[in-house]
Amino acid sequence: MKNKFLSSTLILILGGFVTRILGFIIKIIYTRIILEEGVGLHSLVMPTYSLLITIATLAMPLAISKLVAEEKTRSIKIICSSVLIIIVVNILLMATMFFSSKFIAFHLLKNESTYLLLLACTVTLPFVSLSSIVKGYFFGKQQMLPYALSNSLEQVVRLILIVFFLPYFVKISILAAVVALILFNIISEIFSVIVFLFFIPKKAIITKKDLKPTIYTIKEVLNVSLPTVSSRFIGNIGFFFEPIILTNILLFVGYSSDFILMEYGAYNAYSIALLTMPSFFVAAISNALMPEISKFYQKRNIVMLKRRFHQAMRISFFLGFVFSIFILIFKEPLLWILYHTTSGIDYITVLAPFFVLFYLESPLISTLQGLGLAKFTMKITFMGVLLKNVILAIFSFFRIGIYGLIISEIVNIIFVVGTNLYKIKKVTANLS
Repeated sequence: MKNKFLSSTLILILGGFVTRILGFIIKIIYTRIILEEGVGLHSLVMPTYSLLITIATLAMPLAISKLVAEEKTRSIKIICSSVLIIIVVNILLMATMFFSSKFIAFHLLKNESTYLLLLACTVTLPFVSLSSIVKGYFFGKQQMLPYALSNSLEQVVRLILIVFFLPYFVKISILAAVVALILFNIISEIFSVIVFLFFIPKKAIITKKDLKPTIYTIKEVLNVSLPTVSSRFIGNIGFFFEPIILTNILLFVGYSSDFILMEYGAYNAYSIALLTMPSFFVAAISNALMPEISKFYQKRNIVMLKRRFHQAMRISFFLGFVFSIFILIFKEPLLWILYHTTSGIDYITVLAPFFVLFYLESPLISTLQGLGLAKFTMKITFMGVLLKNVILAIFSFFRIGIYGLIISEIVNIIFVVGTNLYKIKKVTANLS
């Protein structure tokens, strides 16, 4: 079991490294192609897009992973039930967005150009959702090689599309280029799914009964996915309101639309992107950790459960500390080499020391979900989002630019990490 966990983690780390390198090359290229105006527009719609993906996928990767790992129900039945749920959710969500995108763009984001971007985001949702279901199956089976390969190919396809086709859309307009950038996700997700198809077991015996979704299995999937997606939904609702609160209050106190667009774009596309650059290491650890915690908790193997948790936390803290200090020291050359700009450099100076804690968030949440405490994570996420947005609103009135956003981000990280860590310590102590 130890070898399974370590090998899964190693594959995810190596795959994540390749994917992240490709991702940064992609970001370097497209930020230089669409320029700061395009980066600003892209940043404005990303919170909404993240919220849409959260709803559309309904936390299926985690739910399927957990149920497949527990081996209580045949995997094919879990997948078929999940597909039915996803189809219904996506139809309803897409219909809602086609009618509400104009209102969101014109009245909430205060930028008419984002209307087409929101429609483009909506069109990609079924493809992202289908990919999420397949990923959940392979996570549950702890087969991480297909996931690593599909992610790498997905990024290669995006890179090719951006290099060879994005410049043509820029000649039309910056808006057309950003729309194309979003729609490229459809093609890359299709290639991702194709890779997974090669790894599906060929000798498995599947009956018509297995292909038919059952009420029991649907309930099993929803019992895991709904509390989890509720937590993510709350987090993404906060992210959704972030640019809305920031834009409206800063406009009210006298900042220009151009200032908000450029600074918020620099914060998201440069500062946060650089600080979260090594997060694929921790994401790999967390993705491998959740099925392990779930399995050991199910078997009441508390010794192994604690060992996995402590391993994940020690590695995550070490990586977070090293990378945060490195980025803090070399922020200027890193920004210039990667993005050919130093925009957002001051924001990194303030945020970097606190991002040591940020790297603990993911393994803490994975552990809580493996312990069946998804409802607790939802509660803490809600409290953190509420706290963050209240602080953001208050400090935005102080005319300190987007530093109100930075302060709210720091407070949120400290609150969420501290509360989740306390809960896990308390629960594991009672299990002994």
